[in-house]
Parts: sequence; C-alpha cells; structure tokens
Amino acid sequence: MSKKNPQGEVWIFAEQEDGQLKDVALELCGKARELASALGVKVGAILPGHKVADLAKTLFAYGVDKVYLIDDPNLARFASCPYARVFETLIEKYAPQIVLYGATPVGRDLAPRIASATRSGMTADCTDLQIGDVVDPKTNETYANLLHQIRPAFGGNIVATIINPEQWPQMATAREGVFPKKDPEEGRTGELIEENVEIPAELLVVETIERFVESKKVDLKGARIVVAGGAGVGSKENFQLVFDLAEALGGAVGASRAAVDCGWIDRDYQVGQTGTTVRPALYVAVGISGAVQHRVGMQDSAKIIAINNDPDAPIFSIAHYSIVGDLNVVVPLLIKAVKERVVLD
Repeated sequence: MSKKNPQGEVWIFAEQEDGQLKDVALELCGKARELASALGVKVGAILPGHKVADLAKTLFAYGVDKVYLIDDPNLARFASCPYARVFETLIEKYAPQIVLYGATPVGRDLAPRIASATRSGMTADCTDLQIGDVVDPKTNETYANLLHQIRPAFGGNIVATIINPEQWPQMATAREGVFPKKDPEEGRTGELIEENVEIPAELLVVETIERFVESKKVDLKGARIVVAGGAGVGSKENFQLVFDLAEALGGAVGASRAAVDCGWIDRDYQVGQTGTTVRPALYVAVGISGAVQHRVGMQDSAKIIAINNDPDAPIFSIAHYSIVGDLNVVVPLLIKAVKERVVLD
C-alpha cells in the first residue's frame, strides 16, 4: 500500500506520442495547478519516453513545477507493464497525494493498473475535480483537503462526488476537453528530475512489429463552430440538413449518442460524456433533447443555439438562444439566411 502523504505533490501523467504532448496532458496541467494551489504544494509531471527531455519546457510553461523524466528506449512506445512499473516505483519513492491521467486509450489502460498495484482508489471520466473537507457522519471526524472527484453516474441521471479518505494517492482520469487548456507562461522554468527505473526483462513481453495510425475523420475539439444533430433529426437522409448548416456556417458536424446509436453517423462525430467534449464559439443543437450525458460534453460552449419542437426539451435550459419549431422548416431558413447574410425576423 502506498504512503499517505497530505503534503505530497499533485502529479499528472504527461502523455506523449512521437515526441508530442497530448492536449489532455496540457489541460491537466491547469487543473493540477489549481488543485496544488489550494493545497499549498507543487505540481509534478511524470514524463516517460525516449529523447523527450525538451517537452519539459512546455510542461513548465503550462504550470508544472517539477518534471520527473524517465528516459529509456524501452519507453519509446507505450506498453502497459513498463509504464506501470515506472509509476509504481516513483509513487512509492515520492508519495504524491494526487495523480491525474487523461482518459485516453493509454490512460484508461494505465491508471487502473497503477491503482491496483498501489491499492489506491481511482475514479474514471471525471468532469470536475475540487479540493474540500468531508465530515464522517458516524464519527464526526473531519477529513481535510480531499480530492472531490465529480462525474455523472447511473447513466448520467445523477452527478456523483466521490472521495477517497483512506487509500493514497487519490487518482482520477479526465476526458480530453473537460478542463480548458490555460495559456502558457513563456519563460517559466521548473526542476527537471531525471529518474532511472529498472524494467525487468519479463515486463518487456510486447514488441511493436508494425504501427498504423488512422487519421481523424473530424476535428471537433479544434472547431470554432459545431452543428450537432440528434435523434430528433429523424433519419440518416434527413441528417444532411445538419451537414448543410455546418457547411454554410463553416463549422464541423457533431452528433448526440442517440443519433450515433441509430446508425445515422459515425461515432467519431459523437459529442458528450462518451464522445468528445467541445467548447466552440458557437454550438448549434439540432433535434437534440439535451440529456445530461450530452450536455456535459458541450455546455461550456460560448454560445448555444438549440432547435427542437419540444418546448420542454432539457437542452433549452442551457441554450442562449432557443428555437421551438420543426427543424425541417427552421434549418433550411437558417441556411438561406446565412448564405444571403440576412437576419431573420
């Protein structure tokens, strides 16, 4: 079991691929900085890889105080067992109080292994992380400065706050886009700590023979405008209205899980708890009822326009502009207005 250390650092997994840091790692830097400031401790980043020392400068700029670099040819590509050994070794040595991971395929593989090895609690797919106190109702004992791990539960019907007062470090994963990426502070420096972790031969059982990277069909995270369709669109053929409006606005196409499950559009386009989290300047929800699973993936958009024929649709509760009407009538009018650059009455 890992040491309990209320004065320990807040760590993030600085996930990288081919010498490029993942966006989620930089997003976690900002959240870790916020948590560490509340606790009065430093932010650390675990950086496994090979010939990736230059990435430390970027991590410092995004708010990290210490970078723990583990440079090893065996870590050039992610492999579950060697990476887990690195974390287990450093957690035992330095006893951080919080460790955060991106909920990427790599993070989802790695975090549970480390939680199991260190006998720590771990909450997946958090939408928020906060520091706070908890009082045990049975003993009236106060647990100070615990990590409140917040995420939707029971199919998104409730939002649960999960705490871990007994097992340390406290660990959580967060999806890409959940936390905004802070602006880097150019010239900011920190401490680079080079660590050597022995990786036994029996852990090097997987060899990459050939690697194929499939390109993304859509870049929802980078889009300034997203037009998303839901089950209310009615059919795969009718989904063309969503594509037409997105084209007119110069935006990307998104979808709710319901539309994806209907087979109208590929899962790469899904926005929400089990899809992509977006924060565009404009989000247009077409025929989307607004279940909480979808809202958590787009509710921080700068402007939200919702089009639905149900005046009681939950999406209207977070929309800045609400249009109650038949999308088959409303969307063509919007396309026409955009193309002609006129304002609808």
